Amino acid sequence: MCGIAGWVSFERDLRAERATVDAMTETMSCRGPDDEGTWVAEHAALGHRRLAIIDLPGGRQPMSVDTPNGPVSMVYSGEAYNFGELRKELYGRGHRFETDSDTEVVLHGYLEWGTAVAERLNGMYAFAIWDAREQKLVMIRDRMGIKPFYYYETPDGVLFGSEPKAILANPMAEHTVTLDGVRELFAFVKTPGHAIWDGMNEVEPGTVVTVSANGLRTERYWTLKTKQHTDSQADSISHVRELLDDIVRRQLVADVPRCTLLSGGLDSSAMTAIGAQQLAETGETIRSFAVDFVGQTENFVADELRGTPDTPYVHDVVEQSKTDHEDIVLNSDELADPEVRSKVIRARDIPMGMGDMDASLYLLFKAIRQHSTVALSGESADEVFGGYQQFFDPKAQQATTFPWLVKFAETLGDDNTILTPELHRSLNIGSYIQDAYDTSVAKIERLEGESDFEWRMRKICHLHLTHFVRILLDRKDRASMAVGLEVRVPFCDHRLVEYVYNTPWSLKTFDGREKSLLRAATKDVLPKSVADRVKSPYPSTQDPKYGVALQNHGKDLLSDLGHPVFEIVSADWLRKAVVAEGPQIHQASRRGLERTLDLALWLDMYKPTIKLS
Repeated sequence: MCGIAGWVSFERDLRAERATVDAMTETMSCRGPDDEGTWVAEHAALGHRRLAIIDLPGGRQPMSVDTPNGPVSMVYSGEAYNFGELRKELYGRGHRFETDSDTEVVLHGYLEWGTAVAERLNGMYAFAIWDAREQKLVMIRDRMGIKPFYYYETPDGVLFGSEPKAILANPMAEHTVTLDGVRELFAFVKTPGHAIWDGMNEVEPGTVVTVSANGLRTERYWTLKTKQHTDSQADSISHVRELLDDIVRRQLVADVPRCTLLSGGLDSSAMTAIGAQQLAETGETIRSFAVDFVGQTENFVADELRGTPDTPYVHDVVEQSKTDHEDIVLNSDELADPEVRSKVIRARDIPMGMGDMDASLYLLFKAIRQHSTVALSGESADEVFGGYQQFFDPKAQQATTFPWLVKFAETLGDDNTILTPELHRSLNIGSYIQDAYDTSVAKIERLEGESDFEWRMRKICHLHLTHFVRILLDRKDRASMAVGLEVRVPFCDHRLVEYVYNTPWSLKTFDGREKSLLRAATKDVLPKSVADRVKSPYPSTQDPKYGVALQNHGKDLLSDLGHPVFEIVSADWLRKAVVAEGPQIHQASRRGLERTLDLALWLDMYKPTIKLS
């Protein structure tokens, strides 16, 4: 795992701009603490920060291959889990390798197949190739959008980077956010390609972006397609298990210590149990880590989202799978610490306002990094197999909007109540969300003969896999790479995603519960308590001290009414929120406080120009 950055300019000599390229690359130091490198030619410059995972001594970047018509140079972030098979195939085609890294395999794959190399990769990746033979830059991102990748068009070329901060370090990039950017911050719909910052775009998942003197061209090499599912229930369960066994085995490969993230839910428990079983074949014990909060298990109060605490289920898995386990127990002072909030905002480049869930994730990863460099996560299983409450909520099923927004409104309230009345009117978030929904649904293919109910569920599954999961993948990548930890996501393997997406909803829920296929495919390795457990989202602290700390920080903010955050957030709303009373501050007030504090800190750190008209 690594951080990449670069600059292509067809009208200037970038050999005189090395200092700027170095500055762009340096912003990625957290993603790559082990090594750094810069490659500069007349019209192209590539920067790389390395987190060494495979072939520790031999995988240095940028990596180049000289050809009779000029060098082909690459910076690469991610892992190709099938690089061994590809290496063997390329060797048979006459390619010779100087390292044992997957990076060199991907580079030679490009030399052999051009941009079609992307279709052959199994993994998570974002990479850029300067092809001097044709004076063009090629940018490629993985199918599910696991690895982030951004670009910013300039009058004579492009800037790019793993994260916006790399691009913003170049003087040519303006630090501007328009109304559309603010809409995206508050809509929670993850519009494909949208980067919040004006003029900046994401390389969309499953796409190739090519930049030449003639301009920029985007091609899609993968999309989530509708196909007929003909396997029986038994065969579907068997195939899911075969895929999971293969995926986990591939993703456990590393030349550094690895572990699993264990929540006690079905997803992470199944992954951990399969991994433990596989490593036991060679006499190894898998490490596992879980997050918990001081007093959470003892004082847990069930609510609409979470019916049970995680820790007892975590320990059931640990006992059965014999993992080398550690609970990372956090307190409210840590979660509310402005310094931690600052680290999270810096990691994400935008204020997403997920509060203690962002803070705890960052602190969990920071603690894990002291022991492991690679962690496997259960992320995206809910999107793939249908695990969230909104999949089963008749109101969400019937809604002509993103289904998670229906459930959020019921359980978490409306984030937009914190906005100033003027901004709320200008944003017209409702229309923005509706346009995004209509655009997305129009791209989904309906299966011939599909019932109206199955069609509704297909749309819900598709939206989760192309919008919602990307919010969570981006969050996980930024929080983990901020501390130099690589997090792998087995449930995002495109073979599994494609197969399960096309199983009918009746098959996904054949036992009358969520994630029936996953439960049936892995029940042999799970404790009964976990197999029977109802879905519980990522944990959030219930300690009232956390809410009080947020209120105190909000009071500090109110002492400076000239702060630019009050162009966005209503000071009247904040005054009421900081004096709310009760053993638990109302969830909506707490979320609003988290969002307000994030916004204020982001404005202080990035000093963006906000254009609200």
